Order: sequence, then structure tokens, then C-alpha cells
Amino acid sequence: MTALLRDVTLRDGLQLTGKVLPVERKLEIVRGLLAAGVPALEIGSMARPDLVAPMANSLELIAALTPDELARCWVWVATPRHVEKAAAAGARNFQYCFSVSDAHNRANIGRDTETSVAAMPDAIRLAHEAGGELQLCLATAFTCPFDGQVDPARVLAIAGDPRTEGATDIVLADTLGQAHPGQVSALVSAVRDTTPPRRIVFHGHDTWGMGVANTLAAVAAGATMVDGALGGLGGCPFAPGASGNTATEDILFATRPDWFTPAALAALVGLSEELLADLGEPNRSRALEGARSKAAAFEWVVGS
Repeated sequence: MTALLRDVTLRDGLQLTGKVLPVERKLEIVRGLLAAGVPALEIGSMARPDLVAPMANSLELIAALTPDELARCWVWVATPRHVEKAAAAGARNFQYCFSVSDAHNRANIGRDTETSVAAMPDAIRLAHEAGGELQLCLATAFTCPFDGQVDPARVLAIAGDPRTEGATDIVLADTLGQAHPGQVSALVSAVRDTTPPRRIVFHGHDTWGMGVANTLAAVAAGATMVDGALGGLGGCPFAPGASGNTATEDILFATRPDWFTPAALAALVGLSEELLADLGEPNRSRALEGARSKAAAFEWVVGS
């Protein structure tokens, strides 16, 4: 069971830490992840730096990367103007994100969901004019921190709205990590079967310990890209109760894409440990713990 892994450490992973990493350090992480074999990355956000300080130098990071590197990188945007700014710096892959629930969209982006949907055609046009692609990313696709359970019919209505046509992918985000595998399977299947054909991406969090299980359920139901962050870093600053992303290392150990070897795991373990030490953040990856275990006969153990 495999899917394309996108590492979101430099966006969703960093945004709750409160620490701004220098562009040079972010470049090291981008290039370390790509060298290890990670096929896709989310590298930053156009969120206001006064609200999400760790994203303040995202434009500088985009400008420092090569076109070949940027072809594998995604940038979080929430408005057409965000697309313009990121494209001017060199970005070509844009994740246009808003919340299914109005309450969270107001807290996160400052507008209701309908306003975000209405602006999406302009965002798609600008992405295409830049020679790029745009994803439709639906935050709080399962639960909202303010309104509770989200009706799947609302997700399907947005996914089927003509104004969202032109998005190459649809991202279903378990923003709070409160979903369970049955829910994930049902929603991914419904999106697959009843909305326009496009790649389905699952973005999970591990708040209730279901991150890997939900990711596997999503892949089995038809998701072909999944998100993770090194060491399980991350969470939404505008979603009370949100915790870290599902760990990149855990997803890879479970899904075993062809490129993922013991050597690749060792490289990722090194990147994770250095970054977590820089940030003063705890490790939440069980695979990272396993890689540092004493079971030396197991080929995946990196050792201490």
C-alpha cells in the first residue's frame, strides 16, 4: 500500500512553534528531504507574519530555490493575492486552503467559507497563468474546534461546486486529528465516487493516536498523496485542541514506497533530531524512537 508522501514540516510543522528559522536553515531542510528521496514538500505559507511568525520568510525561501526544486514544492495560500505574491517569487504549486466550517474559516482566514469559494476561480486562473497547479484544500473536513462534527454533505458540496473546477487535487484535512479510520474511508470514498475526478490528498494529525491508521484508511479508499511532518511536528494556531501532524517517519515506515530504504530512514532521523533540537520540540514519531532502539539485528535500526 503506497502513496506519494508530501512532507509539510516547513509549513504546518513549524507554524505552532513560534520560532522563525533562518532561510539558510530552511534551505538545508528542503534539500535534505529531497536528497533523502521525499517526492513532495510543503515549504511555506502566505499567512500574515504577524499572525504566524514562522512563515515570515516564506517568500525568501521560495526565491532561493531552483525551478527544479520548486517543481516538487507546494505553498499554502488563501487568497488570489497570495497566489500572485508566491508566483512572483517563483512558486508554481499552490495549495488554496479554507475551512469547511465557517467558524474555523473566520478564525483562520478572517472570512466565511462562501467568500473563500467565491474567490477560488481567480486563484485558479492566476496559478494557471503562472504555469502552475492549484490544489483545493479543505481544512476541518471532519470536525471543527468551534462547531463540532462537520456534515460530510458540506464537504461534497464544496468539492462538487463548479467554482472549484480547475483544481488538480483535493486535500481532505483532519485538522484536529479527531477522525477515525471509518470516517476517513467513508469521506475519501464519497469524494472519489461523487465529485469531479482529481487526485485525493489526505492530511492527518495524530491527536488521538489515529494518524497512521487514518492515513492507511485514506490510501485504501483512494487517496494517492498523504501529508506528514518530521517528528510529528505541527498543528494549527487557530484550532484549539490541534496537535502534531502524523509523523513523516511513521507514514513511510507503514506505507513503504519503493524509494524508502534504511538509508533514507537514517537520513530522515538525522534531519528530525537536528530540527527538533533547534526548536526545543519533543519527538512524537514512534518510528524515530524505533530507529534509535537497541534491536541492532533489525535493518531499520539506525543506532545511537
